[in-house]
Amino acid sequence: MTPVGNTAPETWANLVAGVSGAGPITHFDASLFKTRFACEVKNFNPNDFIDRKEARKMDLYTQYAIVAAKEAVTDSGLDVEREDLNKIGVIFGVGIGGMHTFEEETGNYALHKDQGPKYNPFFIPKMIADICAGQISIMYGFHGPNYVTSSACASSTNALADAFNLIRLGKANVIVAGGAEAAIFPCGIGGFNAMHAISTRNDDPQTASRPFSASRDGFVMGEGAGCLILEELEHAKARGAKIYAEVAGAGMSADAHHLTASHPEGLGAKLVMMNALEDAGMQPEDIDYINVHGTSTPVGDISEVKAIKALFGEHAYKLNISSTKSMTGHLLGAAGAVEALASVLAVKNDVVPPTINHAEDDNDEEIDYNLNFTFNKAQKRTVNAALSNTFGFGGHNACIIVKKYAE
Repeated sequence: MTPVGNTAPETWANLVAGVSGAGPITHFDASLFKTRFACEVKNFNPNDFIDRKEARKMDLYTQYAIVAAKEAVTDSGLDVEREDLNKIGVIFGVGIGGMHTFEEETGNYALHKDQGPKYNPFFIPKMIADICAGQISIMYGFHGPNYVTSSACASSTNALADAFNLIRLGKANVIVAGGAEAAIFPCGIGGFNAMHAISTRNDDPQTASRPFSASRDGFVMGEGAGCLILEELEHAKARGAKIYAEVAGAGMSADAHHLTASHPEGLGAKLVMMNALEDAGMQPEDIDYINVHGTSTPVGDISEVKAIKALFGEHAYKLNISSTKSMTGHLLGAAGAVEALASVLAVKNDVVPPTINHAEDDNDEEIDYNLNFTFNKAQKRTVNAALSNTFGFGGHNACIIVKKYAE
């Protein structure tokens, strides 16, 4: 569930086509806000996927998570009736959680404060960040490891890394892993506006997310969910599962530098990629494509480029690099899962989705344009291995590597 597609195939097709998901905000009246646009999920009716009574007990972010998980489980061909449900887990990444529910309920309290508190009995279970993983497990009866990781914009990459590690440890056969977020509401937009973190290019929303361009002025808020099925290889082979790619390794690190800004020299970014390569037993030369964090912020884009050049050396100029956030916007806690999905499909299809919205006369003197940022148009190439970066407020860095599966 993304701003460029309500299914994985639709999302992938639009990423390859370079479609922008940005437009005027419709979730609330944003006319008085500095930013009046975002990348929203389109044409979503939760009742098409979830029982009406149950949907009312869920915040929007949980609804997105449920829909993405249903698509992933169906696509996987898992026969829930025949599986050991004690060995199937759910790990999701969520940066914020039920922001809309919190805002709505606290607003209601303000309306009724003279009469005493008046809260919805589902306020707390709708709001808490862990509930999407719980709801998915309840829906299927999965009794394996079940929790949410929260590391800001690195959250769902951490969820994928945890799923990978728990399967390696033998704690599960299958883990439904992903991320979800729905923060395009007054508190979300207003809060990020106050930080000067998001673009204010209200005159041209569709081109506002422009990673690696000199005129970039902040990220564009996105929303949605992504979900992947991680499965132990022999278990997958035994049931004849279709295998899109192999998870090769994962890395984590901390910038230990600043509350919201990445390290200006990209030290944490370099370390997390190095850790992922070491975990995978791979060399920098083994990577063909990097789906970068690439949020379109002045400091972040430069620091990530520095990290790539420092770690990959001359091979950096043979890589394809792209930021799919130029199309989806920044899905916060869901970004890692959606971008991992893009990386998996790049490996599967040997196509690198573009970084859109760059003009040749909009180059930043601090960015090396001899690197291949896959500007404006998808490129076909053999992608044997792809690396996906996510970095979060607080200096949290997470990275995952996927590669072609060789039988």
